[in-house]
Amino acid sequence: MDPVSADPSSSARFTSRWGLILSVLGIAVGTGNIWRFPRIAASNAGEDGAGAFLVAWLVFLVAWSIPLIIAEYALGQRGRQGVVGTFATLAGPKVAWLGAFVAFVAAAIMCYYSVVAGWCAYYVASSALSGLPPTSEGSLAAWRAFQASPWPIVLHGGMMALGVLAVRGGVKTIERANTVLVPTLLAIVVVAVVRALTLPGAGAGVAYLFTPDWSTLGSASVWLEALTQNAWDTGAGWGLILTYAAYMRKEDGVVRNAVLTGVGNNTVSLLAGTMIFGIVFAVLGPQMSQAEVLDVMRTSGERSTGLTFIWMPALFAEMPLGAPLAVLFFLALTFAALSSLISMIELSTRVVVDLGTPRRKAVAGVGVVAFLVGVPSALSDQFFGNQDFVWGVALMLSGAFIALAVIRHGAARLRAEVATETDWRLPRLWELWIRFAIPLQAVVLLGWWLWLAATDYSENWLDPFEPYSAATCLLQWGVALAALFALNKWMVRRLAAPTPD
Repeated sequence: MDPVSADPSSSARFTSRWGLILSVLGIAVGTGNIWRFPRIAASNAGEDGAGAFLVAWLVFLVAWSIPLIIAEYALGQRGRQGVVGTFATLAGPKVAWLGAFVAFVAAAIMCYYSVVAGWCAYYVASSALSGLPPTSEGSLAAWRAFQASPWPIVLHGGMMALGVLAVRGGVKTIERANTVLVPTLLAIVVVAVVRALTLPGAGAGVAYLFTPDWSTLGSASVWLEALTQNAWDTGAGWGLILTYAAYMRKEDGVVRNAVLTGVGNNTVSLLAGTMIFGIVFAVLGPQMSQAEVLDVMRTSGERSTGLTFIWMPALFAEMPLGAPLAVLFFLALTFAALSSLISMIELSTRVVVDLGTPRRKAVAGVGVVAFLVGVPSALSDQFFGNQDFVWGVALMLSGAFIALAVIRHGAARLRAEVATETDWRLPRLWELWIRFAIPLQAVVLLGWWLWLAATDYSENWLDPFEPYSAATCLLQWGVALAALFALNKWMVRRLAAPTPD
């Protein structure tokens, strides 16, 4: 049976290509661009600058992210189902469990991502109502007071509830939400960048960001970080774009949208990096040496909050017109987090719907479970850090499984099925890249990661209860894969059953 004709929700489509693009940019442009990217760039910079890391990061945009984004658009448009249903239909029922793992990874990230969204919302209100702490020590004290209060759990629940409301009505409400969130987010980022560039001394930070120190490319960890960051940046391999592509019109085209998604997302990351580097160097440059400034940017702090939630409020306090810029900065973070959270909730909801649950019950169940699973991350630094580490690295596996789905369906066949006269031509090189280059990158980089885990990351790398060990990743991945493999036949039967209204 043709998967398109089998689609139980064939009338549910994005109303325009603009709505689709904004929604997919809502996936891609998240806190990873603003919260994570500047710190990772600084952490992988050399004495002369971070430009070489940007080169590696852009290499993986072309070598990893865009090919996988094309694959996700194509699989979603052709399968017209969620991740599990698409794997079962296009790659074969025997590997539905691999699609379930892709969905599981995104769902695991969703549970603690909502916690981060809550932090962002808190800092919008705090910056607007309580003012900014004048020192980094005061900022750290404010952060710890916030964490000791009930607010992290309350706001985690609030952001999850907002995401559920946006997803409850299906693709139409998702499209409406993103047509407000994403343009507003982009406008705020542009305003903040312009303000940052007008600060005396900001040019030194921007110059450092874009100046290459080629010696850093000899480090395997730089390449691993570049791939992981690009996967975080673009959402490639998460299954999120595949889920939204199930609702795209065929005439909107796969290739053009995929390139626009990847390039547009990375442009926002560079704008965010320009803003952060400019502000940090402008404010701290007169007080500290370059090495000390970089130490500030590289310090992740509790739950990777060091730069964004500890230093940035104090830096805004020292700037002319810093208070309104702080509100805009954290508002942009909140909108970015919410638009990405919506896509994660939709991914999980669509999987549950495909397995036979009515949509409203599915989205409510996803919201409640995700809230409960996310509570430990709201309460514990160590638990949050472990989950971020385990499932962030698992994105490499997810990307490899997306490529495997294309390979099993037939890369040439899929390329022909999604071709339209209005879209850019997808070169045959993509077929070879998906079949050989993506799996090779995943194997090599996972091998590097295991080597680094054994030699650099943790002395107790074989201890599964060490939060940042290789063993904790292998254990949690193994448990998830084994459970989903055991459930494979049940999932396939549920997918084949009639879907309730």
